[in-house]
Amino acid sequence: MPVTPDRSLAEVAALFADIGDRVRVGEGGPASVIEKITAVAAEVVDGADHAGMTVGRRGDGFQTWAATDDLVNQADEIQYDLESGPCVDAALAETTFNAADLRTDARWPEFGRRCAEATGIVSMLSIRFFIESDRDLIAGLNLYAHQPYAFDDHSEAVAGLLATHGALAVAQAVAEEKARNLLRALQNSREIGTAMGILMAQDKLTRDQAFDMLRIASQHSHRKLADIATELADTGVLPGGARPDQR
Repeated sequence: MPVTPDRSLAEVAALFADIGDRVRVGEGGPASVIEKITAVAAEVVDGADHAGMTVGRRGDGFQTWAATDDLVNQADEIQYDLESGPCVDAALAETTFNAADLRTDARWPEFGRRCAEATGIVSMLSIRFFIESDRDLIAGLNLYAHQPYAFDDHSEAVAGLLATHGALAVAQAVAEEKARNLLRALQNSREIGTAMGILMAQDKLTRDQAFDMLRIASQHSHRKLADIATELADTGVLPGGARPDQR
């Protein structure tokens, strides 16, 4: 964000910190963070009426992962249909596009006409959003407005700050989710190992027979194998009473 006579370094730092606080990782995981970033974008970027996040893979199309309003989905679907528009091009070109008036913007004549007619959106600001946890994903943070020339340099600077903080928050959420999944897998593995040991000792079973008994009990009860193992470890009784000869 440019530092001007009416915008001190302290104000810029305060805004940077505020955006960081707003997109801090919570308990909802990466999807929740992306939704939060999108909602915050509509609040803090000057001129924005709506916001959305476009995500896709090269040659494999795009999807809107978060949107503050259904008009965003409508505008995005037109771009995806045409394979052209500010959010698609920003993601592919790894840059920022500021469409001041889609009704007259020569870069996207068909999209601009259809978007304005269908949604009333005439201005868009789209900025590349980097998802570091998956380099194959390409994404764009998009702002939409019903007024022409809605986004200025200040809008672009704030959107850039938000995209930077947002990308870090998404990366952190992905890392935390992977850590939780790993811990859960280790816990489940320990419970299954304990349950197998109990069955092997009680019924003089082989390792494979003990695992098969857990698997059969899981299938018959329509419960997760780890839950069956935990109950067996806690009670000493196999739910469903599966036997080795039921394999």
